Order: sequence, then C-alpha cells, then structure tokens
Amino acid sequence: MSVETVTARPAGAHPITVLVVDDHPLIREGIAALLAQEPDLRLVGEAANGDQALALHRALRPQVTLMDLQMPGAGGLEAIEAIRAESPAARIIVLTTYGGDLLARRALKAGAQAYLLKSSVRKDLMDTIRAVHRGQTRVSSDVACAMAGAIGAEDLSPREQQVLQLIAAGNSNKAVAGLLGLAEETVKGHVKNILVKLGARDRTHAVALGMARGLLDPYAPS
Repeated sequence: MSVETVTARPAGAHPITVLVVDDHPLIREGIAALLAQEPDLRLVGEAANGDQALALHRALRPQVTLMDLQMPGAGGLEAIEAIRAESPAARIIVLTTYGGDLLARRALKAGAQAYLLKSSVRKDLMDTIRAVHRGQTRVSSDVACAMAGAIGAEDLSPREQQVLQLIAAGNSNKAVAGLLGLAEETVKGHVKNILVKLGARDRTHAVALGMARGLLDPYAPS
C-alpha cells in the first residue's frame, strides 16, 4: 500500500484526485504515467487489493477510484460494496480485462459508475474519469452490447457459482460434493441448473461460458 508524492499545482487549480487499485504493479505504473500527463488529474494513492483499497479510500477520500475486480484476497466487488457502504457518493470506475455481461452487471449493482476494459485505457480512461467525476455513467461499448444481448438471462445463485468455480478447477461432481459438504445428487442438481441458466451443452461448455461472461475468479482456491 503506498501513497504517491505529487507535485504542487498552480494556485486555484483543483485537479480530480484518483486512487488506483490493481494487483499488477505494471498496470498501476502505466496508469500513473498516463495521469501524470493530465494537469486536471492527480494520482493520490495505489492499492494492490480490496482491503488496501478500502483503507486508502478511507484515508485519502479520492474523488474517483479505478478498481480492478479480480485480485488476490479481497476482490474488487467486495471493495466496491464496502467503499460505497462507507461513502455512498464515492465514484468508482471498474477497470478490468473481463468483458462478461454478468460481471459487469454485478459491478454496477455493487455501486460502480463505469465499467471500462483495460484494452481501451489509452483511448477512453481519461475522459471516463472526467465523466464519472461529473456524475455520468460509462460502460465500454463491447460490454454494453453483451449486457443488452443477455437481458432476461438468469444469474447463478451463490451456491451454483461455487459449484461452477470448482468444476472449472477440474473437480468431479463427487469431489465438489465432498468439498462443499453436499450430497452428490444435490451437486448434480446444481450442475443441471447451471447448464440451463447458462444455455450450456455440458460441463465444459458451461466453464467456457462462465469464463466469457466473467463468472469465474482466477484467484479462487481450487
């Protein structure tokens, strides 16, 4: 957890203060370099996970927070919910590599005002920060199209998502049952529901769809 040292601004200037949350140092460094080129934006802190994000947001009160979603330890969704619980007016931009419609819906429901893919950082990030600071909502066009195409799609329950995550890690139904303390027939029922909700042909297809729609956490234990 660190706080950036920033240069003084001219009297009367009030740059937008920004907190960056991402577990990859190179991503944070790249964003810091981009922000340094913008006189109306100022990086005030960096965090590597959700717990650090909450602590730094509490200490620094940034006007805009850039939040990765999938990080070791406390992830971005939990951090967004915690920050918004403490600061209902907090303005948060999700910055992620995952364009899945379900993950985007969850992030916006948690309290994010924007959902931006890392592939469009150079083109869209600065304008998105300014727009969110003004109170606007922004969603990457690819993600917006995916969300529109999935209107009416049923979300997985927390238990179904647990089952899908364990299937993605290579566990059989019997192994999933043992890990979750369930009967194997119960797990089979969850798998059936997952296939129906995702429109999947089989378990492998369900995992592929779960990846594409942002349901699977690469940091989750197997």
